[in-house]
Amino acid sequence: MVLVHGSCVDVAGVGVLLRGPSGSGKSDLALRLIGGGARLVADDQVELKPAGGHLSATAPAAIAGLLEVRGLGPVPVATAASAQLGLVYDLVESEAVERLPADTTVAYEDVRVPLLRVAPFEASAPDKVRLAAQRAKLDMLSAP
Repeated sequence: MVLVHGSCVDVAGVGVLLRGPSGSGKSDLALRLIGGGARLVADDQVELKPAGGHLSATAPAAIAGLLEVRGLGPVPVATAASAQLGLVYDLVESEAVERLPADTTVAYEDVRVPLLRVAPFEASAPDKVRLAAQRAKLDMLSAP
């Protein structure tokens, strides 16, 4: 098991890990995704465990079901107990998002997962994540 600093949401059956330093917008983007129907898996810390060739994402027990909302503090939100990790997003400034990115992956516990970048405070950020999750779901379904 590896513990990752980030937030994870289940977007239509795909675990999406949002990575970035404190204050980079992980919880904010997660909140906007939840507002569009996603479910929180974990906020601030995500446990990743190998499971049958993929990674299962869960929340540490102490923070399960809570999302830290700036200005409100930790609040309970709709959750998923776990999710199969299908995407990892690094949260970056707009200028660091490539127009046509190369296929990139990141490995945890020897399992490779697609890695993308998103500017989390752009209005379209949740839609970009949802579109990428739809594509990742198709890839996950067609994997052997």
